[in-house]
Amino acid sequence: MLRIVRFFVALAVLSLFTLLPLLAISVDMLWLPLATTFVAIPLLDALIGRPREQPSTEALSPPWARWLPRAQVPLQLFLLLQAALVVPMLDGADLVVLALAVGTVTGGIGITVAHELGHRRSVLDRLLSRLLLVTVGYGHFYVEHNRGHHARVATADDPASAPRGMHVYRFIGRSLIGSFAHGWRLEALRLGRQGRSAWHLANWVLTGTLLSISILLLAGAALGLSAALFLALQAVWAVVLLETVNYIEHYGLRRRQLPSGRPEPVAPQHSWNADFLVSNWLLFNLQLHSDHHAHVERPFESLRSMPQAPQLPAGYPTMVLVALVPALWFALMDSRFPADNAPLA
Repeated sequence: MLRIVRFFVALAVLSLFTLLPLLAISVDMLWLPLATTFVAIPLLDALIGRPREQPSTEALSPPWARWLPRAQVPLQLFLLLQAALVVPMLDGADLVVLALAVGTVTGGIGITVAHELGHRRSVLDRLLSRLLLVTVGYGHFYVEHNRGHHARVATADDPASAPRGMHVYRFIGRSLIGSFAHGWRLEALRLGRQGRSAWHLANWVLTGTLLSISILLLAGAALGLSAALFLALQAVWAVVLLETVNYIEHYGLRRRQLPSGRPEPVAPQHSWNADFLVSNWLLFNLQLHSDHHAHVERPFESLRSMPQAPQLPAGYPTMVLVALVPALWFALMDSRFPADNAPLA
């Protein structure tokens, strides 16, 4: 019974946060989701801090935990549809603020859930992962993250692992281009082994991109140019948040090269962790990132803190703001590297 109560409490919190932009519209406070994410949550993180013990894997039993992230899909689709219907009535400034508010949800929660579902073996979960990614124009993440990033993390070959000294704005451009290109290459190789062209619709990088473009065209035709512009802007901000988190997760950490020429196995010291209770609860334990890389298929509710991993001074919502000010980021982070960690080439 307690697990059922916990599930519905978690579902209520997920629903409230995902639909917060619609509440913000109703009370004429479009900035509310931004203030919640980048002010209230960091303050709660600072106030409540880290958990005193490892998160309990019994908090949600597997059947309930499986369904919690799945609930994000109808919630996010409802959010995008309702917001797109409202947009034609807004002026330009309000449209931008609403796009940022919605993109904070679709990037902060939506892509986090897509990441969780994309690592599961269930066909349904993988389909839902791709659907969420299509709504933010980043379908190729499903291919590149699972088959590219996890194999090459913390090496110079991985565009999503930031070298020490690189600021976030340069990193975002590098990761955007490099991740798309490598995702395409992976799909081309897979299809080539089947005797099919890289331009076949079975190439998910191609199909995901076409679906995202189709959504914009359909919104423009049905609801007007402003709706299409809104959907595009929220997707851009969602992707900026994703890539900023990518920047934070592995900044400057690298795997040593073995005598064989291959990188050493992925270890806890190759990901930054943030063991803050509130932001981890909202982000499906994404900040317990070392355990995720060590155990790729481990579900969010079972991820564990790894004290031996390098630790961020705050949760992702705070660190995103810090990363956007490179001088502050370097001053805060470059003194935190493990003593034996050399800059990533």
